[in-house]
This record gives sequence, structure tokens and C-alpha cells, in this order.
Amino acid sequence: MDLDTVRTFVAAADAGQFREAAAELGVTQQAVSKRVAALEHGLGVRLFARTPRGAELTIDGQAFLPHARELLRVAERAVASVRTGRRPLRVDVIASRGAATGLMRDFHRAYSGTDLDVVMLFGIETALAALRSGTIDASFRAVAMPGRPLPEDIESVRVLDEPLQLLTGPGHALAAARSVTVAQLAGHRIWMPGIAPGTEWGAYYDDLVAEFGLTIEATGPNFGSDVLIDTVADTPALATFMSERTRLVWPAGHGLRRIPVTDPMPVYPHSLLWHRDNPHPALATLRAHLAATGAGHDAAGTWRPGWVLPRRSPPVAAGTRR
Repeated sequence: MDLDTVRTFVAAADAGQFREAAAELGVTQQAVSKRVAALEHGLGVRLFARTPRGAELTIDGQAFLPHARELLRVAERAVASVRTGRRPLRVDVIASRGAATGLMRDFHRAYSGTDLDVVMLFGIETALAALRSGTIDASFRAVAMPGRPLPEDIESVRVLDEPLQLLTGPGHALAAARSVTVAQLAGHRIWMPGIAPGTEWGAYYDDLVAEFGLTIEATGPNFGSDVLIDTVADTPALATFMSERTRLVWPAGHGLRRIPVTDPMPVYPHSLLWHRDNPHPALATLRAHLAATGAGHDAAGTWRPGWVLPRRSPPVAAGTRR
């Protein structure tokens, strides 16, 4: 259905005369008549009855009018959804309770006038495809995995190195420790059912195991963080890794312990990824905000996988474009 004919029909219905509708639309009265006739032909009904006073809606015209108005509203929303500067900034985070979500909450508080959509995609390959297609504007990921360099049209910058902590129940052998070294974790079962082969977080923990000889188990289905902490609380033989900024609340009776890991402190490296040709003005604002509030990287006494070497892009000031 031609939206110009629908728009002309609504204008004529509101004006009650083809001449006034033509003046409003900036076309000739003949053009209005032709458009209305084409719409009537397509629908197979008469929409107007011509009278000496102008044009009055028929019963079919009255029935079609609210739907015609909705068609035009939907078309306007569709255009606004992709118009640069008018649609929300779409940002991908791995998990709703993770550090990246916290970074986006801080950004939203600082720039509350910025429309924002936060989505969760699975795996870096899915995120890269969404960045290249324009489905999302930015993604928080750990890059780049061995043998998987970033595409040339994708930019990235490290924004946060997040320490890992050990989460145990009250009966675990390390529960009373104020901190533990990586060497002390050898021989203890660390259960992480959320690790999926082929993902960037899977590659991270593979490197952690290879470097320090840890025992990390990913057996069983991943029923989410609530089931994970319930199991750890009730099973003295199990512990899990939890990122420092992961937001968790558990019942007081669980008696869970969050224990810092040291010598060295494993950190999970978060990077922001975006397509170099993305023109969304809020993307530059987000990058500048993260550059101004981000913590230092490669601090002494920390460990991260050697493959995390993203190409760095200089900070962009808010309101500017690359």
C-alpha cells in the first residue's frame, strides 16, 4: 500500500475538501483526486462521497480512517528507529548482573537524556555480526581470542580489568581466609556451569587453567546464578569464581564468602567494541565517558591472558565524530 495515498486520504478526511488537502500537502487538487482514486481502486471500496460542500467519508471511509492513521504512525516510528540521533543507542552486555551492565548504569545516570537499549547477545561472533549489520552500536567483550582477530572495520578499546574473587559456602576449606593465592586454589574444585566452549570467556578460563593448573568444572546445565550460589552454599567441596563487580544478593542463611584472589590477581579484561563507521552521536559520548571513568590496565600483580591485545582507539570527545 502506497503511504502517499494513505497520507493524502487522511489529509482529505481531516480537511473535508480536496482543495484544502492539496494546499496542506503542497500538491495540486488533481493529484489529490488521483491518489484517492488509486487508494479506492486498491481497496475496492468508495472512501469519499462527493457533495457540493466537499468530500464526506463513506461508511467504508470511516472504518478505514483509524487504521490509516495507525499506518502513518507506524511508518513514522519505523523511520525514527533508524534515524541517526533519534533512535536509542543499542549496547550489548554479556549478563544483566555483570560489570558491563554496571558501567552502562553509570553512563545512564550521567547522561539520563540519552535514549538507551541494553541487549544481551551470546558469544563474540554474534556480537561482531550485529555490530557490522548495525543491529547494535557497541558491545562489551574480551578480545581477541587466539586465532580470531577482530575484523578490520571493528574498533576496540579496553575499558575495565575486573578482578576475580572466589565464592565459597561456609563449610568450604578456604571459607575463613581473608584472601587466597592462586597457588592455594590448586586441588580445589571450582564449578562454573556457565562456561561454554568457543566463547571468549571459555578461552579466558582455558588459559587460566593452563597457566596455574586449576580444576575448573563446567559440568551440568547452567540454571543461572541463583542456582549456582545455592549449590555452592550447600556443597563444601565446591567453590566458584565471581567477578568483583557482579551484583548478587543471597539469603542470610547461606553464609557465602567472597574472597579476594592474589599473587597474582586474575582480572577479566572488558573491552568496548564498535564499527568504525557507526555515526550514532551517543556512541562518542559513551566512549568519552568510559575513557574518563575507567580504571588502569596491566597493573602490577595482576594476571590476564596474553591474547587480550585489542587495537586501541584514542578517546573521542562527546559530540564529535570519527
